Amino acid sequence: MVEGSMTQGAGQGPEMERTATLRDFRVPAYVNETGPYAHSPHPAEAAPYPGGPHTDENGAYGGAAHTGENNPYADAPRAAESAPPVEEGPPASPEGYPDAYTPTQRDLPVITRTDTVQVTVDPASAPTAQPGTGSGPLYVVGDVHGYLDQLVAALQDKGLVDAAGQWCAGTARLWFLGDFTDRGPDGIGVIDLVMRLSAEAAAAGGYCKALMGNHELLLLGAKRFGDTPVNSGAGTATFQAAWLLNGGQKSDMDRLQDHHLQWMARLDAVEEVDGYLLVHSDTTAYLDYGDSIEAVNDTVRETLTRNDADEVWDLFRKFTKRFSFRDDGADAVRSLLDTYGGTRIVHGHSPIPYLLGEVGSEDGEDTAGPVVEGPHVYADGLAIAMDGGVTMAGKLLVQQLPLEN
Repeated sequence: MVEGSMTQGAGQGPEMERTATLRDFRVPAYVNETGPYAHSPHPAEAAPYPGGPHTDENGAYGGAAHTGENNPYADAPRAAESAPPVEEGPPASPEGYPDAYTPTQRDLPVITRTDTVQVTVDPASAPTAQPGTGSGPLYVVGDVHGYLDQLVAALQDKGLVDAAGQWCAGTARLWFLGDFTDRGPDGIGVIDLVMRLSAEAAAAGGYCKALMGNHELLLLGAKRFGDTPVNSGAGTATFQAAWLLNGGQKSDMDRLQDHHLQWMARLDAVEEVDGYLLVHSDTTAYLDYGDSIEAVNDTVRETLTRNDADEVWDLFRKFTKRFSFRDDGADAVRSLLDTYGGTRIVHGHSPIPYLLGEVGSEDGEDTAGPVVEGPHVYADGLAIAMDGGVTMAGKLLVQQLPLEN
């Protein structure tokens, strides 16, 4: 059984098609040709991208590279130098997390990881997928932010992928909560893995799906609009500067292709599965985009289709809001549940160490890093936080629902 009503796909052309029963990813065959992770060359090996996709003034994707002032990498050193000064971030509350955030400021600290897992896989060891029936167990994945090795290790630990990094969970259902790129080393590799697992899971009778995070919006905006000025509410800003400021990786931009852009632009923002309302951000801003799940997803997708820089910036800005559910935030959770359905919210976006005020050292002095053992349940038990803070030397969380009590 497949939930939802909108098509998530890639490589199917610019049109968006509604279907009553199918919303799994459609991926081009060559995604499977580069080994068990099916990702583009590793960032350390990637050559400069000579002719990547671009968008014209009508928002159509093409095959030539950006040129001129809208190309984030037409003059990379100049682009980096022209970005706003890296500030020390929003003022922190006594509990240790920021009270407010604007995309024109640096958001969360990034800790240099020393525990990156190098997973060795053998493509020949992958079993042939066997079709299954019925709805299998439900899993959710928190923010990945380019940490491909940690993701594969976490999926293997839960029995969702095998030693070759291929789907082995039969009819299981897997939802990613968004934020695949930026800050970490291999965001495009993460996207390619999720796309491939989608096809493999569907062949086995399960599924692998994903929500749109604010960093998908950020990468789309940086690619489409570059240094085009937008109205930020705090003066003039650009997607390019915000992307660089918030962990944008040149290797990801170099390897970004047409099918990645199409896939990101079609992701849903909200879904409800087994009584869980799945969103990326812990914010009530979703209510600004519709009074039903379908309306929100349609509005977000239509906003991206119109290709208006200010509209997309406003969408990105609202999806960066956080902390609506902490402290006395149970009523905020209920406002979303009452509108969209479900009995509990599951979200990523705000790292659990921030929600708990256990922020790691940005200078790497706290070598132990934040201690995250699993999801954080709060807001009178109505909210489940899934971002373990992998960018802060925390933990990349993959969790089966319902939680064990």
